[in-house]
Amino acid sequence: MLSANKAKTLGQKLSLLTRIRPDYFIPELPGIAEFSTGEIMGHSADRLAAAFQVGRREQDEFALRSHTLAAQAAEKGLLRDIVPVRVPGAKGAITKDNGIRITPMAKLSSLRAAFVKPYGTVTAGNASFLTDGASAALLSTPEKAKELGLIPKAYLRDYLFVSQDPKDELLLGPAYVIPKLLEKAGLTAKDIGVWEIHEAFAGQVLANLKALDSDYFAKNHMGRSAKFGEIPIDKLNNWGGSLSIGHPFGATGVRLIAHCANRLIHENQQYAVIAACAAGGQGVGMIVERHPDGKF
Repeated sequence: MLSANKAKTLGQKLSLLTRIRPDYFIPELPGIAEFSTGEIMGHSADRLAAAFQVGRREQDEFALRSHTLAAQAAEKGLLRDIVPVRVPGAKGAITKDNGIRITPMAKLSSLRAAFVKPYGTVTAGNASFLTDGASAALLSTPEKAKELGLIPKAYLRDYLFVSQDPKDELLLGPAYVIPKLLEKAGLTAKDIGVWEIHEAFAGQVLANLKALDSDYFAKNHMGRSAKFGEIPIDKLNNWGGSLSIGHPFGATGVRLIAHCANRLIHENQQYAVIAACAAGGQGVGMIVERHPDGKF
């Protein structure tokens, strides 16, 4: 087949032009399907919400809470770890997250199902949105930090990875990892002053909270004698989360750690728990402890 660099005559070049199809100019969108099942995560979220009887209004209210708390945190200057970015062709620098939007419940409730149509409960308003972003964090041993004259904000005290069925339990990582992580660290829920759970979908977060507070789930899915219990909503994602700030692939983990470290200092707490679901049916949990000299 004749290639562009071998086309010499006018006839050859015109022949190449006739082979160009309109779809060559359509941007290639990032793949968002779960690689192990081929299913869009939104479908998993809809099924999970239905399984745990998380209603549409609950999801919309949680999404509105996330945006409201993120807006309040931004106004108070609490989201100060954002580094200004200059985008080619744009006027000025981007200095704040522009996905935060407080949408009235009436508008949220009018949105149509995004994945399981027409009866699903996951919509564009109660799901995290695709956005650009990057993050960076400096991890060090205490000795190296002292040598460099750096004052840490927090310690990464413990972490744990778990895995579950990627078909029906893809987004249940937090419910599986949190009880095991705290047991591993010798802590209880009462020791935790700051909770940060990744908000892939409002229905996903709420389903995990219900699973943690369910004796049935504890006994039949985790082999535990009793449920973990309820996570205080007033300690959860108090500066917003992925629903309002966005979920740039590969950047959310550091954003969760930054929120935990800064919230520990700002709220004068000792321990924080981070939990997130991940592709492949994974769940990750971390325990972060405030450094006594940490400053925000």
